[in-house]
Amino acid sequence: MDSELKITFARRLKQARGMAGLSLRGVAEATDGLVSHNAIARYEKGVMLPGSKALNALSQALHQPLDFFVRPIHVTLDRVRYRKHSKLSISRTRAIQDQALDFFERYWEIEEIMEARRPFCHPLPNRKVTKPDDVRSLAKRLRSVWQLGSDPLPNMHELLELRGIKVFELPISDRTFDGFSAETTQGPVVVIARWLNQDIPRKRMTEVHELAHIILQIPDEVSEREEEKIVWQFAGELLLPEESFRDAFGKRTCIDLSELLEFKAHFGASMMAIVYRAKQLELITDSAYRSFFRYANAQGWRRVGEPGASVYTGSESYSRFRTLVHRGVVEQRISESKAAAYLHQSIAELHHDLDKMTFK
Repeated sequence: MDSELKITFARRLKQARGMAGLSLRGVAEATDGLVSHNAIARYEKGVMLPGSKALNALSQALHQPLDFFVRPIHVTLDRVRYRKHSKLSISRTRAIQDQALDFFERYWEIEEIMEARRPFCHPLPNRKVTKPDDVRSLAKRLRSVWQLGSDPLPNMHELLELRGIKVFELPISDRTFDGFSAETTQGPVVVIARWLNQDIPRKRMTEVHELAHIILQIPDEVSEREEEKIVWQFAGELLLPEESFRDAFGKRTCIDLSELLEFKAHFGASMMAIVYRAKQLELITDSAYRSFFRYANAQGWRRVGEPGASVYTGSESYSRFRTLVHRGVVEQRISESKAAAYLHQSIAELHHDLDKMTFK
C-alpha cells in the first residue's frame, strides 16, 4: 500500500509541478524553503513520501488541494495531436497536457458519481481516408448518422459533448496554442484555448478540426502535410455544407467584403474558409479567388486575424461539467467542499453560483 501511495504521489506531484510550470528549484522556492529541491526530486522518484508540514507547503505552493496528491490516476492522454503550426515549448506543452488531464479526471469522476456517463460511439467506423477527396462523402455521412440536417451547425462545443467527446476550454492567452485532440481509456477528448472566444468562427473551425482528427481514420503512412489537408477539407465540408452553401452563395464572378461578413455571420466560419469553399464548389472564378487571397495576405489576416470576429452571434459554449457538479451538491451526492475543489472555486463562489442557478 505504501509503495502504491508513493507512486501515485510521485505522479501527482509531477503533474502539479507541470501545471504550475515550475522547476524543482522553483517549487522549493515557492515553499519558502520549507521543502528542498532534493526532497522534491526524491518524492517525484517515488523514493519517499512527505510529512504533513511538507505536504501542506507543497499544496499551497502548487495551488492544489491535499486530496489531489493522493487521488488515484485512472486516465492518460494518448495520440495527442496539436495543430501543425503549434510552436509550444516542451515545458508549456507539458503544462497544457497536465491541466487538461486534471480537468478530464474531475469530469469523469463527477460523471461516475452522478451516474451520467456519456459514451462515445464512433459514427464512421472502418472508413479509412488517404486523400482530401475521400472526405466529401464522409462529412455527408456524419451529418446523416448524427441527424444534423443540411443547415449550419449552431454549437460545435455542445455537439461534441452530446456525442461523448469531452471538451476543455483551457484558460490561456498564448496565441501559439489553439487546441489539440487526444485519445484516453475513457473516450476521446478535445482541448480548446479560451482566447478563441474572442473569435468564435475561428473557434468553431478549430473544434471541427479536432473532431476530424478523432473520427477520420487516416493511415500512419499519410504525411503530416497531407493529413492537415484532409482534416481541413473535412472541416470545410462540415461547417459549410454543400447544399445550403450553394443556395446562400450562388455562382458569381466577384464578391465584396460586406457580403463575406454576412456569410460569416450566417455560417459561423471565417471569410477565408468561405472563399476557399466557394472556389472548391466552382462558385467563383479563379481570378476572384486569387484577388481575395492577395488582399487577405496583404492585410496580414493569417497573422493578426481577419475582421468581423464578432459578427457571428451564435452560442459556442456548453457547461455540462459545471451543471453535473451543481446537481451533485443539490442532490447531496457530494459535499460543498468537494464541489468547490472540482470547480477550482472557493466555497463562497460556489454558493454565489448555486444561488443564481438552482431552484428548489
